[in-house]
Amino acid sequence: MQQHLVEIADAIEAARRGTYSIAPLMDKHPDLRLADSVAVQKHNVRRRIAEGDRLVGYKLGNIAKAMQEAFGVDQPDYGHLLAGDFHLENLPVRLDRFIEPFAEVEPAFLLNRRLEGPNVTVADVILATEYVVPAIEIIDSRFTDWRIRIADTLADNGSVGGIVLGTTPRTLREIDFSTMRGELRYDSERVGSGPTSAVLGNPIAAVAWVCNEFSRYGISFEPGQVILPGSCLEAVPLRRAATVTAEFTGLGTVCFEAV
Repeated sequence: MQQHLVEIADAIEAARRGTYSIAPLMDKHPDLRLADSVAVQKHNVRRRIAEGDRLVGYKLGNIAKAMQEAFGVDQPDYGHLLAGDFHLENLPVRLDRFIEPFAEVEPAFLLNRRLEGPNVTVADVILATEYVVPAIEIIDSRFTDWRIRIADTLADNGSVGGIVLGTTPRTLREIDFSTMRGELRYDSERVGSGPTSAVLGNPIAAVAWVCNEFSRYGISFEPGQVILPGSCLEAVPLRRAATVTAEFTGLGTVCFEAV
């Protein structure tokens, strides 16, 4: 990898570990290509794995138009999910480990078969999905004030901050994404809601899309991995202590204590 990309990767990883923000990449690197951003992302993932973390899945983000408009990007992003970013349901999650966190709600897919693009179909995803569980994703940008473009968020591993999975697994036969809605609550206050059909028409299609997109970089999805297809509602700032709960019709709930 070119030296300037290594320096970018080092700056992003230092900001993540130090919980501080840096200037957007496009301020200094306006010609940064998407392939360069993905190379930066993969470099930092390899670094964390070499230090003892473990790759457990992938995410798709900014899939809904509301999300793209909120964060000023014009296409979806994607990132790697590492075990060190997962938190246990119903337990405390410290907000001071993040810079400017937001909460999203989405169904998480647990795979039992390999998926390898570029020609993955909805049928392939259906056959490869063992269970779906409710999930909350905490997104967090290492760039100041979330001033991001697609090259920034791809380099920043799709703005992954943290993930909390629920423990009410359902098969695809037991749920209906065409009518399912997700709701986000802080304590007893509903702060957001939306249909899972906002996730590229259906979250199953979103999983196929991101698998095919990742194949451009030699990445496939493996059995046992977790795939997050994107939030069904606009991300909500998470800046105060609260019981954070996501509830899906027909899928159940997941919650944690933001402290």
